[in-house]
Amino acid sequence: MSAALQLTVVGLGRMGANIARRINSHIDPSTPVSISVYDVSPDAVATMAKEGFTPLSSLADLKQYNNAANPQIVWVMVPAEVTAQTIKAVAEHLEAGATIIDGGNTFYRDDIANADWLKTLGINFVDVGTSGGVYGLDRGFSLMIGGDKPVVERLNPIFVALAPGVAAAERTPGKDGAPSQAENGFYHCGPVGAGHYVKMIHNGIEYGAMAAYAEGLNLLDATRNGIKHPTAVGGHTETNYDLNMAEISEVWRRGSVVASWLLDLTATAYTEDPALAGYTGSVSDSGEGRWTVQTAIDAGTPANVLSASLMGRFTSRGNDLYANKVLSAMRKKFGGHVEAKNNQDPKKK
Repeated sequence: MSAALQLTVVGLGRMGANIARRINSHIDPSTPVSISVYDVSPDAVATMAKEGFTPLSSLADLKQYNNAANPQIVWVMVPAEVTAQTIKAVAEHLEAGATIIDGGNTFYRDDIANADWLKTLGINFVDVGTSGGVYGLDRGFSLMIGGDKPVVERLNPIFVALAPGVAAAERTPGKDGAPSQAENGFYHCGPVGAGHYVKMIHNGIEYGAMAAYAEGLNLLDATRNGIKHPTAVGGHTETNYDLNMAEISEVWRRGSVVASWLLDLTATAYTEDPALAGYTGSVSDSGEGRWTVQTAIDAGTPANVLSASLMGRFTSRGNDLYANKVLSAMRKKFGGHVEAKNNQDPKKK
């Protein structure tokens, strides 16, 4: 049996703590990993200590794990806005040969800058786009990895433990033999930055898919107020169906080409709150959607759906209110048009 890899997880938020737990519970005994944990919140560290993880009281405690024969690994799992400063703070206590993994949602160009700086200290850097959210502990995490091949290969036991495994999905027709890394749920995409680049696009696609479901269900919901068809053939002038969104999402989950985990989660939301009364409709966005659109602009590559879905999130927060006031003012001035009230087009009244 080889010496246990020494891993410290820095950042014990929604995903960091579960990453430590998942590795601990799924690691292959033939490739053991010893796990310590740190967070700026002492309470978060104390919680993990009760579960058997080695607690660190400060990042300075990392020094005890420096070992040229078995270089330590530090997985940083913090918000993007504090990732760079956290990496620098961690690096102060490491020796050459150690590896820092950034598992958060960092802009891939920042990865390259961080890796270049760490290289001057002899410290390796690996970026890991991590998908799975709060369900990753049980389902496993989908991992998109960037870094130098020898460094990444040393970390493979950790990635195997974190990934969902080939049984998470039916094998693609035509695939046979031993499952590939990707089939197991992790993939070395390329050099530094490649992992987060692939994850960034993944999240851009996620924006678009979510927007498509939301727009479709919104249109279905609109029939509850009636959709007028003044020129309809046969005199049928209105569509008025009292549709059940919870049941529609359930039927779509089974055998439909639009079935997905996102739809599974939507169905769960409807079961918990059929009218979605607990939601305001103000949708936040994180950096990945913006970075995806900006990268598409830089590449001169069309990303119509991804761009529109990002703009839709801005709209959901009322960021177009002033623009709509200007539109309403212009309509009134050039044509005397009355403003719509209660989300109803005046022409339909």
